[in-house]
Amino acid sequence: MPRTTHRTHRLGALLVPLALVLITACSAGPSERPAVAYRGSEQQVPPAAAAPKPAPVPPLGPPPRGSLNWRECTEQTRLDIGVPTLPEGMTFSCSRLLTDLSPPGSPGSGTARISLLGVGSGSVPLVVVNDIRGVPGTTFAARLALKLPPEMLATFRIIGVDRRGSGRSDPAECIPPAEREAIVGFDPQATDRTAVDRLLDSVRSASQECLLELEQRAQAYDTWRTAADLEELRIELGVPHLHAIGRGEGSRVLTTYAQRYPASVGRMALDGAPDPTLDAIGRAKKQARAAEKTFDAFADQCGTDGSCPLGPDPRKTVEDLIERTRAAPLPGADSPVTAGELVRAILLGLAAPERWGELVRALEAADRGDGTGIARMVSPLVHGDATHPPGLDSRIITRCNDTTLRVPPQRGTDIAAEWVDRFPLFGGTFAQRLIQCSLWPVPQRSLPTPDSPTLPPIPVVATATDPLTPALSSTRMADQLAAGITVNWQGTGHGALGRSRCVTTNISRFLVHGTLPAENTACPA
Repeated sequence: MPRTTHRTHRLGALLVPLALVLITACSAGPSERPAVAYRGSEQQVPPAAAAPKPAPVPPLGPPPRGSLNWRECTEQTRLDIGVPTLPEGMTFSCSRLLTDLSPPGSPGSGTARISLLGVGSGSVPLVVVNDIRGVPGTTFAARLALKLPPEMLATFRIIGVDRRGSGRSDPAECIPPAEREAIVGFDPQATDRTAVDRLLDSVRSASQECLLELEQRAQAYDTWRTAADLEELRIELGVPHLHAIGRGEGSRVLTTYAQRYPASVGRMALDGAPDPTLDAIGRAKKQARAAEKTFDAFADQCGTDGSCPLGPDPRKTVEDLIERTRAAPLPGADSPVTAGELVRAILLGLAAPERWGELVRALEAADRGDGTGIARMVSPLVHGDATHPPGLDSRIITRCNDTTLRVPPQRGTDIAAEWVDRFPLFGGTFAQRLIQCSLWPVPQRSLPTPDSPTLPPIPVVATATDPLTPALSSTRMADQLAAGITVNWQGTGHGALGRSRCVTTNISRFLVHGTLPAENTACPA
């Protein structure tokens, strides 16, 4: 800060008159006013310092010089993604990354093993990060590769990452099976304190068992440390910048990475993103509203030609089905199918329009009293399979480690009552997600807000009808970034890359050539 006195008076300055010393001593000190100058009779105030500018689009950079050991895993991957044949010449390879576990309060206390999958003939690594609530990142990357233009696969080596606790990475499998089934199958319309207390009993048992089973690892499954895994991956790959795609909640991993390692940020694209300005309650409420909107789109498509198997009013059919299932669970292949499982299966199906036919058939069968199709859709969440652990465990643990908000039981009951009334199909299920974290330890930090002013441009895709990352949430993420660019898709489902030709073309041009989409690019459905 400028000062009105520009010299410090020393004790040896004996020739300075005492009066001047006293006057100066009274007036010395920092000024709160900006330095000014005068030209004639006009006061001149210097302009404020210019704000930092966003960085330019990073170059692709040199080929990697990393030391990861890769093994061929084409047939195993083909079976994982469930396709009869692969495009000619497409192969997959798998690897493992060892990173620092780094749980809270215990730095350097062990390692975490992260599973990787590579596909594509290009030399430049492009990392793909999926939602923790979706399929494992390696599976998602393999499926995405089947839908990307040849130029992407010729330029990049696409690397899918199974986030901590998911897929073939060190699993977070710790919730007792009975409690897992109770949480997933819990009544989606429960609004009274007695019912919420029953859910809390299951949550308490699940939390205690995970903290005992995982010990210090339990609080190390979070987005903050997953961002550190990506930096370790960049170092192991031997590249100066991390080029990456984030999908949905996986986008928060990339924005957290960008805040922690801004000098390492390469070309990044976010395919849907949570609103970084909202707390957990605000985000869940928006998701409940978006899921209702997505169901309406599903119902409209089903009834387009008047031959929908769910009748002329699919919403009423499903609401009646849920109410009947609350009273009497549906027969399933191994165990009865509850109303909670029914609603979760619908949510899983809505996120992927390519599964809407499967969802219609499962709901039609359920309406006839056969819950087998519903049980099949929700099984990965509850039971997992031979290669992947049950999905519920990593979802709850990561979500609870990523937020400091804890909803007390009475507040949870009030939210459930309000949301069931406002969002009749999905409000209760999203309210229960808040309750699931009630008894989990509060993390030491919240996720950082992506506000670095020098980040390079980052396109953010906003899908008009997305049940998990609503369009407005993605738009707000773009607004929060230093140079966020919104690409709007007027389509339906979770994620547009590989589904919309327009979106895929715009994002591919950016990643391959560094050509930025125009702000607010509009892509038709």
